[in-house]
Amino acid sequence: MRDLLFKNLTSQDKRKRVISTLEINEEEGIYSIIRRHFICLIKEIKDKPLPKPLPCLYILRETNHKKQLQKFFYRIKASVYIVRKEGLFQVLFAHSLMIILSNRNAS
Repeated sequence: MRDLLFKNLTSQDKRKRVISTLEINEEEGIYSIIRRHFICLIKEIKDKPLPKPLPCLYILRETNHKKQLQKFFYRIKASVYIVRKEGLFQVLFAHSLMIILSNRNAS
């Protein structure tokens, strides 16, 4: 059995977007949950460029042999500048991924 939930949220001025998916799957006794999030925020730079936040990468992996459970989590945050005819824009974004695997046959 496989369930998929998809969300795509965009602000009225098209300056902020959140895309999210959740996938739940069960095959041959292995139960998996996969969550993905992508957040994007666009800011117009009028005066001078704002200081860019430092990129951030976070990874966590966890294994529990007793419960037969594995978790993996990944997040990255960064920003870029974009030059267009209308002006200078800063694009801030964050992406995260979480995977959880468990054995349904475990006691």
